[in-house]
Amino acid sequence: MRCILCLLMLTLASAPALAAAEADDIEISGLVIDRTLTRFGKDFGFYYSGYWRDLPFTQGFNVTLYETVFPQAGTLLTLEVNGTRIYQTHFGRRASPIKERAEQAILLTIDYIASVRAQSMTGELGSNWDGI
Repeated sequence: MRCILCLLMLTLASAPALAAAEADDIEISGLVIDRTLTRFGKDFGFYYSGYWRDLPFTQGFNVTLYETVFPQAGTLLTLEVNGTRIYQTHFGRRASPIKERAEQAILLTIDYIASVRAQSMTGELGSNWDGI
């Protein structure tokens, strides 16, 4: 009984500390999350991440790279910024210009981030972005 009482007191004493920890959550942003599967996708992620690191003011934006593999046709790579799909490309089974496609994707990303920031400054709530 005494052990249960001590356990109850410890639980009640730690509740305010847990509530304070939840209120002070740290948000991590500015990440490139690579969910690619093939060599083409990994190379694209490598080049894209290099360009992403050079961009200023990327806090608040997370980029996710997805790849769907089609065994006879190649792969479909999709790039999302905060859950919004802004770029898609297809890599065939043979060598493709990966670096040029990463450059194209980073330019579309810069355009998307600029439009999101402009909309937040002007107060526009509706977004009609379709980068594909």
